[in-house]
Amino acid sequence: MAKFSLAVVTVVAASLSRSEAFAPASFSNGPLLSSTSIHAEPPLAPLTKWGKPIEDIRDLHAKMNASPKAEFAPTVSAKSLGIAGDTAAQLKYVKENAVELKTRMEDNGAVIFRDFELMKSREGFEEFYTALEMKVCLDPLHSVSARPTVDGNKNSPVYEAVNKESRKNFFIGMHNEFVGTRAPRAAAFVCLKAAEEGGEFLIADGRSIFRDLKSDFVEKLYNRSIRYSVMELPFFGWLDNVPEFAQDPLKVGIRGLASAAINAKVDFSVDLQWGEGGYDDVRFLQARAPKQPPIVIHPVTGDPTWFCNVHSHSSKLRKSREDVYGAERFEDGASQINKSDMFFGDDGDISEEELKHMDDVTVKNIQYVKMSEGDVVLLDNYKCLHGRNVFDGTRKHGVAWFEGWEGEEEMKAKYLSKSEAVMV
Repeated sequence: MAKFSLAVVTVVAASLSRSEAFAPASFSNGPLLSSTSIHAEPPLAPLTKWGKPIEDIRDLHAKMNASPKAEFAPTVSAKSLGIAGDTAAQLKYVKENAVELKTRMEDNGAVIFRDFELMKSREGFEEFYTALEMKVCLDPLHSVSARPTVDGNKNSPVYEAVNKESRKNFFIGMHNEFVGTRAPRAAAFVCLKAAEEGGEFLIADGRSIFRDLKSDFVEKLYNRSIRYSVMELPFFGWLDNVPEFAQDPLKVGIRGLASAAINAKVDFSVDLQWGEGGYDDVRFLQARAPKQPPIVIHPVTGDPTWFCNVHSHSSKLRKSREDVYGAERFEDGASQINKSDMFFGDDGDISEEELKHMDDVTVKNIQYVKMSEGDVVLLDNYKCLHGRNVFDGTRKHGVAWFEGWEGEEEMKAKYLSKSEAVMV
């Protein structure tokens, strides 16, 4: 038993040290420091703002459907502003209109910037979000996985998006960026080189997804909550060769040791459960995160919004996309570990009909953004889900994460004042 246990600990520790291990979210991370000067390490991504429980989700859903649909992801064009080709004028525009641009992000979920030469380089991109007075933070995956940066410098503030050739046929489903208990408030995605074909950045309005779901299903899903499996350890086929009387005690010991190793690595509670199937129909340990609500109240504007990664995390939905885009290429090592799924909060399975409904509504609301060099999508991570289309060629996109921005509390007070005025 000791020999098996030590082997398990070794496998788990080695697995978690790999760069892609335990990474259900799509974009890369690393220490977020300026590459041009030395600064103290920025804070971790902030704790997720789940907000107060929604007392009557069906009533809120009805009110949402009765209200006017908000605009989503307006475009700001340097050409339309008459500042194309003039990087100094572009930087000046961003600085002078920072409050308005951030307000548009909050009102509309995202803002798309086009025709700006300023952001064609990493340095210019940093100038852009600095002018907006965005507050950078570490990627939410910081505690569990180190990811490459755009310039290869571990202290660079701009991380690589999923640009690897080996992942080009992997359609990254729609998701909000969060891991366990942490979620950035906002993000900025930049195109430094567009793929020759495909590779569009995908966005979707969480408010619209919430609006378009069926009321009965919204009530069922919210009341039962959701939880994700965030990794699988497919290393236990050898248990089938162990005498049956010894299998259960071994499984208890292995589960305890693996749980201790994983929970020492991450900053949120992970529950390990045994399963069968997976790779080569062998036994595996599946790590499940704590349950959470699929719909939250926005921390600034108070809007109800879909905050659920079923489109990216459901193994069945990903499997169905293989018929269109080809296999995911989960082949070995960390790529095998990096498997996710979604369940009801009580660990019940979500039916194929329910998954199809969520998939249909999500796909209906996806906006494909074909980005050119220098284009940026600034988004609110609670209101706007993001993803990436498959591609051919060479793609170079980057991302910076933000814990908030200057003026956020003042903005929140204004929205609260408007809400109270409506109630009166």
